[in-house]
Amino acid sequence: MKTEVKKEGIEWLKAFAIGIIIFAFIRTFFISNYVVEGESMLPTLKEGNKLVVSKFGYETSDLKHFDIIVFHASKREDFVKRVIGLPGDKIEYRDDRLFINGTHKEEPFLDIYKEETLGGTLTGDFTLEELTGYEKVPEGKLFVLGDNRLGSWDSRHFGFISEDQVVGAVNLKYWPLDEIHLSYN
Repeated sequence: MKTEVKKEGIEWLKAFAIGIIIFAFIRTFFISNYVVEGESMLPTLKEGNKLVVSKFGYETSDLKHFDIIVFHASKREDFVKRVIGLPGDKIEYRDDRLFINGTHKEEPFLDIYKEETLGGTLTGDFTLEELTGYEKVPEGKLFVLGDNRLGSWDSRHFGFISEDQVVGAVNLKYWPLDEIHLSYN
């Protein structure tokens, strides 16, 4: 009887160890958790929101306009922003409206802020060329903005980000529980 209990205990320990190894592997190569810091993505993402970011199963070429991504801003800091310009895109804001390749694009995630500005501008007028010296987003680069346009440090300030800086796309906001949201794509 004792040897059966001992064998069963060893089997449970093996299963537990294998589970930990699988979890560590998945966590390292496939997904990451991030906690939102700052107000640059308000009202979509708030300070303290917890996110799951997919690091595997997508290529930066799979990114679409308005996807929310996490990227390495420096060796120590990651940012979360919204993709506005993809390689080859011509970006322009006129009368506080976004134009991508000459076509007006709605940004419904900004509606709350637009109501609060009471006729003021939220993003401000600019062309990509005025900000960066480039007419179009270069190959291998992205143009990103925060949703809180009046309080976001983004591509209007630091220019393009390189596609190899991208950690992954935000797939899930899981905290707080009453604000769970699947996929921002």
